[in-house]
Parts: sequence; C-alpha cells; structure tokens
Amino acid sequence: MKTEVKALVVGGGAVGTSIAYHLARAGWSDVMLLERDELTSGSTWHAAGLLPYFNMSYATTHIHDYSIKFYKTLEEETGLDAGFFVVGNLRMAQTKERMDEYRLYSTTAHTCDIPHEFMTPAQIKERWPLVNVDGLEGALYHPTDGYINPADVTMAMAKGARQRGVIIERKWQVDGYEWKDDHWEVTVTRTAEKGGNLVPTEETVVIKAEHVVTATGNHAQRTAKLLGIKTPAIPVEHQFIVTEPDPALVEWRKTNEQHPVLRDADAKWYVREERGGWILGPYELNAPARFEYGVPDSFRADLFPLDLERIEEEYMSMINRIPSSETVGLKDDFNGPICYTPDGNPLVGPAPGLRNMWLAEGFSFGITAAGGTGYYLAQLMTEGEAEIDMGSLDPKRYGQDWMTTEYAARKNEEAYEHVYILHHPDEERPNCRPLRTGPAYERQKKLGAQFGVVNGFERPNYYGPLDAPDSFDHDARSFRRGGWWQYAEAEAKAVRETVGLVDATAFAKHVVKGPGATAFLDHLTCNKLPKVGRINLTYALSAKGTTRTEYTIVRIAEDEYYLVSAGGLHAYDQDYLMKSAEDFGFDHGYFHIQDVTTQWGVFALAGPNARALLNELVKDASPDTVLSNKRFPWLSMRDIELGMCPIRAIRVAYTGELGWELHHPIEMQNYLWDLLMSVGEKHGLKPVGARAQNWLRMEKSYRAYGHELGRDATPLEADLPRFVDLSKDFFGKAEMEATGIRSKCITVLIDGPEDADPWGREALYLGDTKVGRLTSGGYSVAFGKAIGMGYVKPEHAVPGTKLKVLIMDEMWDAEVTEDSPFDPSNARIRIDG
Repeated sequence: MKTEVKALVVGGGAVGTSIAYHLARAGWSDVMLLERDELTSGSTWHAAGLLPYFNMSYATTHIHDYSIKFYKTLEEETGLDAGFFVVGNLRMAQTKERMDEYRLYSTTAHTCDIPHEFMTPAQIKERWPLVNVDGLEGALYHPTDGYINPADVTMAMAKGARQRGVIIERKWQVDGYEWKDDHWEVTVTRTAEKGGNLVPTEETVVIKAEHVVTATGNHAQRTAKLLGIKTPAIPVEHQFIVTEPDPALVEWRKTNEQHPVLRDADAKWYVREERGGWILGPYELNAPARFEYGVPDSFRADLFPLDLERIEEEYMSMINRIPSSETVGLKDDFNGPICYTPDGNPLVGPAPGLRNMWLAEGFSFGITAAGGTGYYLAQLMTEGEAEIDMGSLDPKRYGQDWMTTEYAARKNEEAYEHVYILHHPDEERPNCRPLRTGPAYERQKKLGAQFGVVNGFERPNYYGPLDAPDSFDHDARSFRRGGWWQYAEAEAKAVRETVGLVDATAFAKHVVKGPGATAFLDHLTCNKLPKVGRINLTYALSAKGTTRTEYTIVRIAEDEYYLVSAGGLHAYDQDYLMKSAEDFGFDHGYFHIQDVTTQWGVFALAGPNARALLNELVKDASPDTVLSNKRFPWLSMRDIELGMCPIRAIRVAYTGELGWELHHPIEMQNYLWDLLMSVGEKHGLKPVGARAQNWLRMEKSYRAYGHELGRDATPLEADLPRFVDLSKDFFGKAEMEATGIRSKCITVLIDGPEDADPWGREALYLGDTKVGRLTSGGYSVAFGKAIGMGYVKPEHAVPGTKLKVLIMDEMWDAEVTEDSPFDPSNARIRIDG
C-alpha cells in the first residue's frame, strides 16, 4: 500500500468515489481512496437510486443538476453502463397548496435552468393511464431525470477514478487521525471477514496525506469521534418494498417506454418501475434514528427487520393511486440506515477547527448528490472556492458547542418525516424546541411572539395575537402571504412611524484584542478599520476574492475590537477567525480572539421616536443631549447607562431609521426589557420580529449574508465599493480585482400579485431572456408593493430598467431602483434631536 499521498478519501460509496474521481479530474495526480469493506457496502448498495431534481436550495439544485448530467457521460468515458434510466419524474399534488409549493420550486428551477413542466390530471391520465388521478390538482414533471443503479454508477466512477490515477484500496479501516504540522498521519488497519463479521487484523499502516476527505456515510459518528469534533450526521431507518410483476404494467410496457418515477407528495411516497413490478418508498412518521453512537462492527451490508405496520397507510395509498398494484404480491423488502442531518442537507466542506480535513457526510439523497458533491468539493479543495456558494452546506452551519447527540437524532427523525411535508419557505419545525432561549423569551412569548430558530436559538419572527395557540405558527404558514403577514406589516409600519424593539441577541460576537489585533484585522478585512469609539461595516474575503463573511467592527480601544456578525454564522466565523489568525501569524504582535456570543444580549431600538424613548432612561446630567448627533453621532459607540443596566450602545439600525443597538450583559436582559417596555407605550413602542426587519432592510438595500453576500460574489459585485479600501493590502484583494464585475446587486420594486410576495429565489427576465435572479424578497410598507434584491448582468443594473420577475408561475413587472430607495440620503438615520 502507498503510504504518502496528496489526498486521501475515506469511504467507498457513491459520494467517496465521486470525490476521488473529481479530485483526479481537477488535476491532483496523487489520490487514494480507502474503503473498510467493499465498494458500495454502506447505504449505497440498498439505495433506491432515484435522482430527483426537486429541491428548494439553490446550491443543492446545482449539485443535483451536475450529477444527473455527469452520470450520462460515464459510459462513454469508462465503458461501464452506469444503469441510468431517463424515465422522467412525475410529482403529483392533491391540494392547491401543494401546487403552490411546486410553483415556488419552479422559480428555483428557472434560475438554474432545470427543465420542468406542469401537468393537469387529464394530461396525466392520457399519458399514463395506470395512474388514478382522482383527487389530484395537478403535477410537476421533470422529463430529464429518472433513476440509476447505485452500484453500477459507483463502479463506473471508481473505474473512471482509476483511469485517472486514483488508487483504490479495499478492506482498510481508519482507526486514527493525527495532524503533524503540514500533513495528516492516518492510521489504518487491515480488515478481514470472520464468522460473517468484519474484524480488524493486526496489520496496521500509517498513511501521510496533505488532505483528507471523509465520506463515511453511516459511520459519521465514529469518524467525528476520531477527529475530536461533533457532527449531527446520524442515520434514520428507511424502508422500501418491491412487488411482484404487475400484469397491467407488463402489458402497458409492450408498447411504451418505462414508466416515470411517481411521487405522491401528499401521501408521502415514491414509486418506480422495477422488473415489471413496483418499488414503493415511503417517508412515514416515526422512523427511528439508528447508530447514534456508532455502527456496530457486526453491521455490514445488513438491514433491519421490516415494519409493515409503520408504512401501512402509505402502502394503501399506493394501491389507491395505482389500482393495478392491489393484487400484486410483495417480492422483496429493504429497511436500511440512511444518514440524515437536521435540515436534510449534507455536510460538505472544511471540518471545524481542523486543517485540510474535509467532510462529505450526512447524505440522505446520496446517489443524487454524489456527482455534484465531488465536482464542487474538488473545486473548494483545489481552487479555494467553488463556482457556487457552498455556505448553505458548510459543516459548521449548526454550531459545535451546544449540539448534542440527542438533539441531532430527534431533528434527523423530523427531517426524515418532513421529506414530503409541505416545504413552506416560512416554516419553523417544532422538534427539540425551545432549547436555546434568551432571558426575555417568556416575556416575548406572553406578548404573542412566534419564534424562529437561528443556530438553535429562539428568535421572534413576529408577534401574533395574544390569544394565539401555544404553537410554532403552523397555521400561519403559506407559500403566499401567510397568517403572519398582517402582523409583520404592522410591525414594519411601527418602525417607520413610531419605534420598534427587535431582539437581536442571536448575533455572533467576538472580541479581538492585543498588540497585534489591528494588523490582523486590517489584513483580514477590506475596509478601513474604525477609530476608537467608531464602527465600520467590512468584509472578509475568500481566497477567490468573494465575500467570506460580513462584520460590523466596533473599536473599543486602540488594540481591542468587538466584531458582530450574523447569528447563523457563529461557529462558521469562530472557525474562520481562529484559522486566519494561524495563517497570518503574529508578526505584528500577539492578539487574542474570544467568543462572547452568549455573554451579550442585543436589543435593536429603531424608529423616529427612538431618541425620545431613550432620553427618558439614560443616566446623564443632561439626558437630552447625550444622544444628540454631536455627542453620539451615527456609526459610533458609547458606553451609557439605562437605569441599572450598563449598555454598549452602537448607533446603527438595520432598518434605516434613527436607532441604536443596545448590547447588554445577558444576565440583565429581563431588567432592560421591562425598563424599555415601561416607558415605551407613550412613544408607540412595538416589539418587532425578524420578518418585518427583513422587509425594512430591503427598502434600504442593506445586503444580507447568505442572500446578497456570499462566496459566489465579490463585495464589488455586491455594489459595495464604499466598504472596500483599495488603497490598502488585504487578503483576497488581487483575486477580487481580477474577477471584475460579472453581475451586479440591485434592488427592484415589483407590481406583484395581491396575495403573494417574492421569497428571494425568483428568476428575473428582460423580455423573454433570463438576466438574473432574486436573492431576497418581501413587501415594502413604504412603497406599498413587493420588493426584492438580487443580481443581474451589469448592463441591466441601471435604475429605471424594466424587468419581469417570475412569481407563482406568472410574470410580474419590476423596476430597478436606485440603491436605498427609501430615504436614499439617510436623513432619517442622522436626524438630530
């Protein structure tokens, strides 16, 4: 066995073999893949092999699209038939709301150029007469996907990898990882069969590898323990059954091509043709998580006992939808582990806290995602970034310090049963909640707060009626304007007309302090650093010059900085800061990075009456002037006192109104909440949730990380030159300048439907030509119409340009506005008093 390689891939399923293949295709000539048993012996061998395009995620849609196209090329390259049957995919709907879900998905499909069409029940019956269309509203049809043989496609990728120089070693199990300055030393042990089990032998080898990729599937928990990290990737049982041949299907096939894959989403199952019969795969309730603490050594290519009672409802539904299957017997059954994550998307990217360790774990749709994952992960590893923003799949998106095995297992069970639950864009799933709460949680709840989750942390989305049921707003959700819309509208108006109070405690917060802090941050970020007592908005760039993260930097002292970033990026930013500190070194002096996220609460107070409200509470000899523009200008920080609570007050407002962020000791949060509410009524104070705040920030064209800002666009493409200081040197500068302006961020006002707003995934058109896409969407109370932000080709970014936006499968007029269409001169923010 070779003992020194550039890249070592651990795991010989479809995902691992694809990664090895694509690393070699990207130019890395020294790649090895290890498999503890035989190729495909994990979840790959018992996968049903479906290749569904349907996905609400922009990144995941691209991954699936690449896979489907790539698999069609493998036979020509390798001579092996990958077993791809392009039979199409018919996703049926029993309700109008399900059809709305498909219309919303269609906007993502249009932005990614995914072929699809809508069908009526009559069209379905005419084309596929074996389907009972009673009770159907319609369907979404993908003509270019279908299903594939998982073992065949894996073997084809393995052969392609070997042809490109990849070494594939079977019967070797990884038992240890150790980082040695600039490489990994991976201890591997030869395995052998004994009594039907796979057992380690005494033969042990240490492999040196510059990079390691883990694609260990159901063994992800064992892998995490060996690496000393946490992962939420835990398997869940998935059953499917195979019937005997259906005479009606056999007869139909005499004069027709293969039947398309059928999905009755409201009945929670898929069905595909298999040797004249049917495969039924349900996503039923109460499927249990398995192997929470690791896969037993005795479990190889094994299965669990079938639980037919658990899937009885789905089985009877299949008979209703395909009546000819009623008299057909069962031929085979499968109940095996499929790895999941809490949101159902895989973990792809750098491991937290580790160098050159890459994760590709938690694939619930591994066959569909394998090809694209290999392609885009290879780009991340060999080029520094992928051509699409992979941040939504980053392994650190859940955080690391707070998540437990119990939480992950219960959320993964929920993700499994939600495969066919309506995917509302405003959904908030209920399992394991509430878990992480701020002190003011119960007070907010009594005021009607309906909460969303950011990194496990409860945050008010909106404040509903006081007599609302104690739930996570299930009844309020919609693909159009949900039951929450009217409350968000009232909250947004309050910020524009009086004053609103937003709980922003979920922000990530770090302190960077020490003699070398200034030099470090100056090199890390692209804007000028603020003076003491001032703040700046700035960006850290990726190795490709795109936006890696966004920081509000507050300079507390000459060598002390307080960094605030998005709540969902806590672990992501913590990992990046620590690794960047190591990369850039301490040539200019020592500095310390401290995570203070849970030490500080944050209330954002904003609106025309914000100063008057605070003036009643601030402890100062002349309270009417301490908050004036002269003493407390915009974009500055002051330590003030509100009653008995010390406050780090920052004069910014994400809503574009006069306002302050009130950063306070978390243990004093309830005191501060009560104090603000006690004097707030006379000033029209209204608690405000995240949804109204999101609408308001779009009226000011404020970019949001994960939407307008990400690793697929530079700050200059985001049209933020005022936050980029080209006179200084900073990481990613040359790459940013070399990239140029491929597309440009815009704000559009939309004459949309009366009952729906864009969600931020819609395609933008000039005439019949697609010229861009939205990245954010919502409603503007200032303009009384829909609003969105997104990217178009630079020549279409001129204010006044007339575009069309696709909302609910209809085209609506949109117009490019000037940046910050509401109060473009920022007069309201700077108003004195």
